[in-house]
Amino acid sequence: PPSAQSAPPSPGSYRQAAQRALPSVVHVFTSKEVAQPRNPLLNDPFFRHFFGDSTQQPVQKRSGLGSGVIVSSDGYILTNNHVIEAADEIEVALNDGHKFPAHIVGKDPETDLAVLRINARSKLPTMQFAPHNNLSVGDVVLAIGNPFGVGQTVTMGIVSATGRSQLGINTFEDFIQTDAAINPGNSGGALINTDGNLVGINTAIYSRSGGSQGIGFAIPATSAREVMDQIIKTGGVVRGWIGIQAQEITPELAASFNLPPQGILIAGLARNSPADKGGLIPGDVLVTIDGTAVNTPHGVLEEVARLPPGRLVKLSIIRRGKLLDATVQVARRPIPTTSRE
Repeated sequence: PPSAQSAPPSPGSYRQAAQRALPSVVHVFTSKEVAQPRNPLLNDPFFRHFFGDSTQQPVQKRSGLGSGVIVSSDGYILTNNHVIEAADEIEVALNDGHKFPAHIVGKDPETDLAVLRINARSKLPTMQFAPHNNLSVGDVVLAIGNPFGVGQTVTMGIVSATGRSQLGINTFEDFIQTDAAINPGNSGGALINTDGNLVGINTAIYSRSGGSQGIGFAIPATSAREVMDQIIKTGGVVRGWIGIQAQEITPELAASFNLPPQGILIAGLARNSPADKGGLIPGDVLVTIDGTAVNTPHGVLEEVARLPPGRLVKLSIIRRGKLLDATVQVARRPIPTTSRE
């Protein structure tokens, strides 16, 4: 008789999608040495006289776990930055149980993505990116990872929302929201569609208990791939920056300060930033960047980040009711960053 693996899936089963994707999802184990405070008795000369003068600070090893996705047969692995950012050592365990030390190729804290690499000496099973970014609310998705370290797990849900931002999780946010169960240890794992292709990197959960409550967030695969390609090519991600602190113009703000309803308010400027050198001042209302209208702080952040450093851009602003133009030279976005664009 046919085995369970070879038998045709029953209607409504996502066995084939899971089987296609599972070998490409890995467990990521991290460890870090943390110095512990010395016993205060060691500061007492009388105590040291009898028990010795130990100047060596005790060290404790802390471990962490997460998940990752193999994106190339020669060992590149996509995961979350928060999984590996504080690690001294990183070990990757494949679906078949083989373990390999990993090194960090590069990371991008602002999207919470990182790329690792292992030397497996053989071709690795890779996850295929979904060919189109056409996820819609109601689409079925599967989350694959290593929740709580229990082992590889697949959970099912639907896309609850797309384009979620302003959650305060990352600087750059464009999350897929799903009710597929995502728990600690799933971070960096795969969110796949029913074809078994990668549509997102599981990143965060909204929870009061620490467990899944049906609100999980994943970074879209298209965004993850752009960041990954830059990291593999240059070791990091380059973004534009002009040094403004943007604030949304609410109806109340517009009425109180006689501001136009469109655009965003420049609430502050970084000293000697491109915007500062370009003549912008707090209180200006930024309307367009190179002809592209901006109406939210998030929109300004995204638009400026896409600009290459060194490029001259034309800004249209409204100052005391008058429309003015300003030209600024885009700089490279500093890291670590503040909330300024």
